[in-house]
Formats: sequence, C-alpha cells, structure tokens
Amino acid sequence: MTRKIINLLPGLLACIAIAMFGIALGRIFPNLGSGLFAILIGILFGNLKIGSYSILKSGVKFSGSNLLYISIVLLGATLTFNSLLEIGISGLTFILIQMTATIMFVVWLGKKLRFGEDFGLLMASGNAVCGSSAIVATAPTIQARESDVAVSITIVNLLGTVLMVMLPLIISVIFHDNVLRSSALIGGTLQSVGQVVASGSIVGETVKDQAAVFKISRIIFLVGVVFVLKQIKLKKVEQPKTKVPFQWNTIVPWYVGGFFILCCINSILHIPEIATHSIKGFGNYLEIIALAGIGLSVKIKDLTLNGWKLSSYAGGIGLFQIVFALLLILLLL
Repeated sequence: MTRKIINLLPGLLACIAIAMFGIALGRIFPNLGSGLFAILIGILFGNLKIGSYSILKSGVKFSGSNLLYISIVLLGATLTFNSLLEIGISGLTFILIQMTATIMFVVWLGKKLRFGEDFGLLMASGNAVCGSSAIVATAPTIQARESDVAVSITIVNLLGTVLMVMLPLIISVIFHDNVLRSSALIGGTLQSVGQVVASGSIVGETVKDQAAVFKISRIIFLVGVVFVLKQIKLKKVEQPKTKVPFQWNTIVPWYVGGFFILCCINSILHIPEIATHSIKGFGNYLEIIALAGIGLSVKIKDLTLNGWKLSSYAGGIGLFQIVFALLLILLLL
C-alpha cells in the first residue's frame, strides 16, 4: 500500500502543480476558466519530454480517472432530483435521439471509410456515450482487439479535446445566455465527463453543472448501448456456445451510482448550504487536478501518425454531432 502511494506521488504532484497554474490563470481570465488552462497546460507538458517520464504515469492516470470520478460523485451532493428533472422529457428525448443518430452515423461512416467493424462499434460507443469508459465497457462484449481499443480511445479523446474548445465558441454565437440549450449541446455531444466539465466551465458554473446532468443521463444508457452493439456483432459473427455471465459492474460506471446516492440523500435530507458549498469547492479542485491529468495523457502526434482516414473519420463524427445536436436542440428545447 505504501509503495503504491509512493508510485502515485510524482504524477499526482505534477497534476496538482499544473492545476495550481490553471487556477491562477483562471483568476486572471475568469471567462476562460481554470479547467481549460489546466488541460491546455497539461497537453503542452504531456507532449514534451519532461511529461513523458514513466515515473509520472501512475499518478497521471489516477488523477485523470479516479479524482475526476470522485468529483462527479461529490457533485451529486450539491444537486437534488429537481436538478435532474430540469432537462425534462424534451431533454431526455434529445439525449436518446442524439445517441441513436450518433451510433448509426459513426457505424455507417466507418464502413464507408473501410474500417473494421469492431473499430466502428468502439468509436460509436465512445462518441455516443462516455468516451474511454464506454469503449472499455464495449470491447469485451464484442471481443475487440487491443489495437482497435487503443486507437479508438486515442481518437475519441483527441476529438473530444477539440470539441471541448469549439463548443463554447459556438454557444456564444448561437445560444448566448440560454443555459438549457448550452448545457444540452455540451452534455449531449462531448465524449468524456472531463471534457464536459472543462467546456461547461468556460461558459459558466450553471452551464457546467447542468451539462453534467445531461452527461450523466447519457451514461445511464450505457447498458443499453453495449447490449445493442453486442447484438450487431452477434448477427455477423458466430459466437462460441459458452456464455459469459453478465456482470453489471463492468458496464455501469461506479460513479453513476455514487452520484445518484448522494443526490438522493440531498433530495431527502436537504444538506445545509454551507456544507454543499464546501463540497462543491472541493469537488471543483479535484476536477481541475483531473483535467491536468487528462491533458498530460493526450498525445497530439497519435492522430497524425494514423493517417488521413482517421482524421477524416474523427472530423466527420465531430461535424455530424454538432450539426445534428444544434438542429435537435432548436426543435426540442
């Protein structure tokens, strides 16, 4: 246990240091937000030699995943079911249609560009639901190769990083101060929780919180998405007769359950505002540290090394997600 903590420290301290720089810059440029600075500084250092040392890997991975998930769980303590109901039936309808259309388009475009079926299914899962987590959850059910998993995670993260910066600019032009529509665009399209948090923070604290609700709503449907993608694979590939037992915890992220448990507690007991304020502040610090870790993990060269087809695939997905989401939002919200 002590050795594990020691292994985590270098990378964790690096993420904390970057987060502190991000917070300082965020105070100077509040319209951009500390989260954006943290992830951009992380990307900068992550693509330099200093950020590639193996001693940092464990702590960076811990920061970019565990700390982020803890911050999402803590977010539940600051919300009530009234917060979740704010997106309403129209919001949930938007999420379902957007996810379904994204899966269909990503699979179709993958076939047109002559990528393997497994790779297309992984990309569909990652872009429609929750990035790396969805890809990791989908891969065993369709028996995907490790190489397909690695490339799809890289492309999804790089695409999400680009959209993370683009969406606030689009929002400022089209939606202005409309919180619901802004939150729907960010929470309904971005690939990972960290990207939703960072992009929402650029627009505003209220948008960030509600965008997280839209994002959590997408994650809830991960079970259904994995099931559907598995059925698509089963139709074309003869599977072995031995059945793999269903394991709930490998499909539904643990932080979704934690989020709803704390949200339920707050809805029933009404946690005092002074306590929720402190929880929210601590959660925000964890978010910024996690975003620094995510930034350190992004390798810009990975996208260019895989050729124009991957760039076209990622660009086509991003363009479709934005255009289709904008149309849906204007129609439903």
